[in-house]
Amino acid sequence: MAEPKYKRVILKISGEALAGDRKFGISQEVINEITDSIQEVYEMGVEIAIVVGGGNFWRGRSGKGMDRITADHMGMLATVINALALQDSLESRGIPTRVQTAIEMRQIAEPYIRRKAVRHLEKKRIVIFACGTGNPYFSTDTTAALRAAEINAEVILLAKNVDGAYDSDPNSNPQAKKFDELTHHELLNLRLGVMDSTAASLCMDNNIPIIVFGLSDPKNIIKVILGENIGTTIK
Repeated sequence: MAEPKYKRVILKISGEALAGDRKFGISQEVINEITDSIQEVYEMGVEIAIVVGGGNFWRGRSGKGMDRITADHMGMLATVINALALQDSLESRGIPTRVQTAIEMRQIAEPYIRRKAVRHLEKKRIVIFACGTGNPYFSTDTTAALRAAEINAEVILLAKNVDGAYDSDPNSNPQAKKFDELTHHELLNLRLGVMDSTAASLCMDNNIPIIVFGLSDPKNIIKVILGENIGTTIK
């Protein structure tokens, strides 16, 4: 078996990726393909923590005319649905998994406790972080950066619907240029839509590299872990 490049990682999965072609809700087929790849990485001995978004159900900015804090709290709850779906798929493969939420809901998940999360990883359990940071005005990208710093992850694997970072939206501009490598400073200065500035600044301040890649092929998760040069590397 090939040797993984990383020992402990944060995998950020957007909610939209879980919807597949349906664009809304959860595609069980897509989740199964993603968890098949996660299983392969897990069996390499990599410690995996996952941050999942909720955009397949609700995004805070979708609540036009709604109080922003209320809209953001609704988005946090949407991430729990996705986290439980991922947990169910992983555990059906015999992989021990724990969901930790930044907003307490003890009947269905553990509250987020950093030391407990780290211990789960050391015990070879996958940890899924839900409810973002538990605070409005912060994205799940910022959650990924914060949790990566807290658990000493070596890298953030940013799985997106596009295959890397571009100078403009490749969906609307066929001439968009893809970057193979960027610095955190360049990511912030160019105002690229890869992740929000709060998340990018947090990664820069804590020297956390980010690899942006497409999830259209879930096997890309394995390729990134093995050190293959795909997507865009930010460091």
